[in-house]
Amino acid sequence: MSRPPGPSRISLLFYRCIRNLVVAFCRIYWREQVTGRQHVPATGAFILAPVHRSNIDTPLVAAVTTRRLRYMGKDSMWKVHWVGAVFTALGAFPVRRGRADREALRRCVEVLEGGEALVLFPEGSRRSGPTVEEVFEGAAYLAARTGAPIVPVGIGGSEAAMPRGARFIRPVRTRVVVGAPLRPPAGPEGSRVARRAVRELTAELQGALQRLLDEAAVSPR
Repeated sequence: MSRPPGPSRISLLFYRCIRNLVVAFCRIYWREQVTGRQHVPATGAFILAPVHRSNIDTPLVAAVTTRRLRYMGKDSMWKVHWVGAVFTALGAFPVRRGRADREALRRCVEVLEGGEALVLFPEGSRRSGPTVEEVFEGAAYLAARTGAPIVPVGIGGSEAAMPRGARFIRPVRTRVVVGAPLRPPAGPEGSRVARRAVRELTAELQGALQRLLDEAAVSPR
């Protein structure tokens, strides 16, 4: 598969400007503290895998690296051309509804094979509470298929700042803890991804996320 073209200099500049504003807001309003940045790869593809307790998790994880992060978004967000252009510049890419699983997989592989950083929430939808109860296999499968490491992330305080169903955000303290990368098992080039390897890597990811979520826990004051 040919490598997709990288982002333009204008797109990167726009992303960095918006990212800096978002990070500054998070540091001021949510008193965000980030530890473990040294675990984020400086170059090459990787999967950033945060726990998911709130809609503000996405802006919070922007602080872990100055590299452009890529996200999935519903294709309806691109219906208006200029709006879609903004989302694209911010690192998002569209996935068509109705064919989401297959389309998402293809686009995620393209992002990783292009040497970029992909954000993927292993728990899927937002969860609640201090326990990581279920982790889907998507992150482990993509890691095993592309060779990209998984960087687990724990986030504390985001659920208190904006729990499910909340209409407003609260100025509580937040903490983001980045864990050591999880390396997928090496296999022969072009070989099929082994289901056992995916299950084992998923279990390892779930354990890492639980440890990091515990470490990231903060007082809401």
